[in-house]
Amino acid sequence: MATADFSNYFKEQLTVNDFHRLSSFIQNRIGIKMPEAKKGMIEGRLRKRLRILNLKTYRDYCNYLFTPEGMDQELQSFIDVITTNKTDFFREPDHFDFLIQKAVPSLVRERKNIHPPIRVWSAASSSGNEAYTIAMVLSEFAENNPGFDFSILGTDISSDVLQEAGLAIYPDFEIAPIPIDLRTKYLLRSKDRKKNMVRICPQLRSKVRFRRLNLMDQDYKLRQPMDIIFLRNVMIYFDKKTQEELISRLFQCLIKGGYLFVGHSEVLHDCRLGLKNVAPAVYRKI
Repeated sequence: MATADFSNYFKEQLTVNDFHRLSSFIQNRIGIKMPEAKKGMIEGRLRKRLRILNLKTYRDYCNYLFTPEGMDQELQSFIDVITTNKTDFFREPDHFDFLIQKAVPSLVRERKNIHPPIRVWSAASSSGNEAYTIAMVLSEFAENNPGFDFSILGTDISSDVLQEAGLAIYPDFEIAPIPIDLRTKYLLRSKDRKKNMVRICPQLRSKVRFRRLNLMDQDYKLRQPMDIIFLRNVMIYFDKKTQEELISRLFQCLIKGGYLFVGHSEVLHDCRLGLKNVAPAVYRKI
């Protein structure tokens, strides 16, 4: 069988000028800063797109991407390949302890006899691990608190990872951080044991909905303000100005008394908004 010959591909590297065209576009469009040290990474991630589109050089790709046709047909694929989607179940686990021991009980107490569902937003949900982790711990809380209910929105800019999140199918190695009792309760083993795959149970999947969202948009079109927002380990990719603008938009999406969870390496310095630090990497709107 004949094989494709790519020996003439990629002899020309991504030029500094073309890299700057792409990096400026990335920062303006989705907020991620791309220093020149990332040029090699961008080259590597775009190689597959060049092959699929039968383009010979990175210059050809740039010229295509920035046409009306490229913006219409290639933009989402470009975003999918250049975004980093690192996630785990029970990542930074102390946040989930705080969620069910402090944050949710305080919100429930303040509502007294009114019991609308607690609304949680996983604002960079990637393949859904964080959103389903939240669903697990809140389901456990609900069992011990009659009348408690919740809903979870997971959003991401990558359509590829959102498709994975909706399927909720994960390889065995990804579920290692999930406690054994929760695995037994909320994960379904594939009938084909050779696949070593599990799926989140329907009960949990019904509590989570996913949709595409760009955090750089000025209007997130949320149906209602959120009680709790998780935006963890995302702002490290943004410059300070973008971080401040993003936090300001998220602040408007939180109810009074709502909680914002950020990554442990992300600190809101000199926050002039009404956000009070109440635990490591946890802020409350006051």
